[in-house]
Amino acid sequence: MNNNTRPTRIFIGAMVLAAITSTVYAASESHQLHPWYALALMALAAATSRMKVKLPGIEGNMSVNLPFLLMAVVNLSAVEAVLIACVSTAVQCWPHSGKKFKPEQTLFNVSMLAFAAGIASLIWNARWLAHASRPSLPFALSAATAAFFLGQTVPVAGIIKLSQSEDMLRVWVNIVKLSFPYYVVSVGVTLMFTMASGQFGWQAAIAVFPVMYGIYESYKLYFGRVAQALHVAPLVKASS
Repeated sequence: MNNNTRPTRIFIGAMVLAAITSTVYAASESHQLHPWYALALMALAAATSRMKVKLPGIEGNMSVNLPFLLMAVVNLSAVEAVLIACVSTAVQCWPHSGKKFKPEQTLFNVSMLAFAAGIASLIWNARWLAHASRPSLPFALSAATAAFFLGQTVPVAGIIKLSQSEDMLRVWVNIVKLSFPYYVVSVGVTLMFTMASGQFGWQAAIAVFPVMYGIYESYKLYFGRVAQALHVAPLVKASS
């Protein structure tokens, strides 16, 4: 990400402001705190945030911590959900040994996830969904996830447009194509956990970890093959 242009810096600043605004507003609508529940989800979200795969054709990564972020939105207060999103994103952005830390990129990513978690919490806790019954639970969760999805993917497309002079709509469509199935799976996992937690408590979240590890290994294999195909295709075309 090229953060040296003025429009890019302004966009990052706007993202920080949006994150602060949405978090403060969501906090005003917040509910009872669940510290032990929040710590458990934070640990699981942070651990899975390091399980990331490179998206082919796009300068960006995708971690498999989304179900734990959605669980936080659905089962915890808005403050706890935003805090978990921020901590797990900071862990995700922390560089591996030998690589340089990128403060601007980390600031953008943390702000983006805080904004996404904040608006998702607002949708989930909206009055018309606040007392959602079991039959309407999938709809309520889908609405919150849609808010999270837009809050994450649109800013990413915007920053790529500014930093790489790419067409924003084309970038966003490519992101949707690559990540939409993962969001659908995450909704299903979150829905099953939410229903199971009523009987088994927050400990049911631990059972989700091996599921997400399996998804991570599957995506790593698939995206690796796609990236290899994109790299080989121009060579094949040139030699034909």
